[in-house]
Amino acid sequence: MPKSILLITPPFTQLNTPYPATAYIKGYLNTIGKTSDQSDLGIKVILRIFSKKGLSKVFQSIDNENLINSSKNSQRIVKLQSDYLHTIDPVIKFLQFENPTLAYNICDGDFLPQASRFDQLDDMDWAFGTMGIQDKARHLATLYLEDLGDLIQEVLDPFFGFSRYAERLGRSAVSFDPLAKALEEPLSFTDQFLIEELELLIERTDPYLVCMSVPFPGNLYGALRCGQYIKSKFPQIKIAMGGGYPNTELRSIKEPRVFQYLDYITLDDGERPLTCLLEYLDGKRELHQLKRTFAFLDGHVTYLNGAKESDVPFSKTGTPDYSGLPLHQYLSVIEIANPMHRLWSDGRWNKLTMAHGCYWKKCSFCDVTLDYIKNYEPVSATLICDRIEELILQTGETGFHFVDEAAPPALMREVAIEILRRNLKITWWTNIRFEERFTYDLCRLLKSSGCIAVSGGLEVASDRLLKMMQKGVTVSQVAQVAHNFTESGIMVHAYLMYGFPTQTAQETIDSLEMVRQLFMHNVLQSGFWHLFAMTAHAPIGVDPGAFRVVRTGPEQGLFAENDLSHDDPEGADHELFSEGLKKALFNYMHGICFDFKLQEWFDFKVPRPSVSSNFIFNAIQNETEIILKPNAKMVWLGNTPELVHEAFVSKKGNKIETWKLVIENKNHRDEIVVGKEDGKWLEGIIRELSPIPDKKEMTFGVFEEEYGKAGFGDFERFLGSKIWSTLLEYGLVLV
Repeated sequence: MPKSILLITPPFTQLNTPYPATAYIKGYLNTIGKTSDQSDLGIKVILRIFSKKGLSKVFQSIDNENLINSSKNSQRIVKLQSDYLHTIDPVIKFLQFENPTLAYNICDGDFLPQASRFDQLDDMDWAFGTMGIQDKARHLATLYLEDLGDLIQEVLDPFFGFSRYAERLGRSAVSFDPLAKALEEPLSFTDQFLIEELELLIERTDPYLVCMSVPFPGNLYGALRCGQYIKSKFPQIKIAMGGGYPNTELRSIKEPRVFQYLDYITLDDGERPLTCLLEYLDGKRELHQLKRTFAFLDGHVTYLNGAKESDVPFSKTGTPDYSGLPLHQYLSVIEIANPMHRLWSDGRWNKLTMAHGCYWKKCSFCDVTLDYIKNYEPVSATLICDRIEELILQTGETGFHFVDEAAPPALMREVAIEILRRNLKITWWTNIRFEERFTYDLCRLLKSSGCIAVSGGLEVASDRLLKMMQKGVTVSQVAQVAHNFTESGIMVHAYLMYGFPTQTAQETIDSLEMVRQLFMHNVLQSGFWHLFAMTAHAPIGVDPGAFRVVRTGPEQGLFAENDLSHDDPEGADHELFSEGLKKALFNYMHGICFDFKLQEWFDFKVPRPSVSSNFIFNAIQNETEIILKPNAKMVWLGNTPELVHEAFVSKKGNKIETWKLVIENKNHRDEIVVGKEDGKWLEGIIRELSPIPDKKEMTFGVFEEEYGKAGFGDFERFLGSKIWSTLLEYGLVLV
């Protein structure tokens, strides 16, 4: 029996859903006939620790000296250990949707032991008015787990974290020394669970190649611990590492010690490098013919890129394959009540991609020089929906997170129409650019297809800085587009940035004022502030002088290179604003404190905002003029109308006849008064406009021609009529 390829995600990423990299690679390996197994070691370790048996080990492992020197919070948790041991298994099952009735016990306030994480509840009573009992219970259960996580981190394993593990060792690691030192130490508390799980996995799958996906700095230490164990116990197994971290941080690696823990590091899209590596291991390819792969040869780290084959087209990479992952064991947690923030941590999402790379690829702070951004390749809406259907059959889940850098509006339109054609009932969300092509009609179409939320980069709410960033948008435009989404019933999350090169204190405060107005007018429902970070692969990192900043370090080392330090001589002291910006945003997201002066968020003097207090209000009132283009597709989103004839006799004895198009939709009945002949024509044409399998959409130009053939007269007059405006209101969109 041939040995398999083992794909693993080391700890930790998300609690609620698997990181998709191994599923993508497994799906590709299926297309070339290669057997593979996959495992998310993160969720396995979490479920081992957060069980009655695991927590017993937690409490038994805490020595008295550590406990005496620990915080009162940790001491309290240890004193309540019996309560934790008797509640942990039911709570985990509840978070796995296995025993929903436990919500009543959790919410009564006397079931869960409580430590410091519950202190924030006094500030969050407002949230529970809008949360159902299941959501409230999941939020309380999340706080309960975080209390236990705090205990583990303080007294047993300082590296522990639910979504990252020893992250500080991997972040900006110019030198490998801190990692090497940590790896020379005995196994930590968490490491012991990790290695036990890995050992069982190796014995079960008997692989000849282990591929580790390392998407973030918080997965690196866990990956190297896995490699260390495999090298010591199973030296015949080859180990390869790929993923987001090596793709961005290890492109110029020269550190030989890394290769004590693994054999190969591949860069960028993994399909072709992995294919070449498998051919090499099977004796069908020379070593120098590998693709974008580092190996340790003759005492040196060597980059091997002699393969002549191009990358595998995105359309040929196959459907992600989640088989082997414990989909029903992930934990659906609620860290914060904000409905948009919850999407990252709550619910099970199948991950898919509409288009490889970014169609814009101009933003000056983004890694636009790297393949995952610059190589833009969309696939057809038909193929995307084929993959959607395959994943629903495979996983039983109908939630989809499209993990695009920025989903293209034209492709989103085609995907939405195809979803409606196939009558797929799915829930989906994605990342976008706030560009003008997201009209109100397009947003209505996306909503009708199951889109519930979008996230996008507003970055700095300053037109000067947006131009400098080459975002290709203005603040007014972002407001209009976000308003279109919100008015359509789609939630909007904005990525916000402060500390961009040359940003002044005045611009920072003006940006906060814009954000205040965006939330006050319900244009945004969610946001998050990030401090600008200069990276080696972004235009600013490549040429800092062009953006009037000075790179100050770090000196290039043998290991990672990505995050760069810099001075901003023309800008403000950016980090001063951090706490105030985040505090203000937290309140705005929850619909309060809009009347506070911005000064109240800061403990130092800040400028008064210089932008108009009505800026956003005016921006969303100035609706973009709708230009009816001949090639615009016309789609009817409602149910098929029925032409109804009514006749009655008036008080004066006159017979009165009316004709109506009656539309029975899910939650309301609509009527449009029409004439007999135009009613018949509209009833037929609307049937043509409804999304039906294997039928091409009618364009506005063809619609105009059909109207002319019907002999109803002036088309412009029809466009100004009550009938036309009512059709647009009740379900007709032009996209």
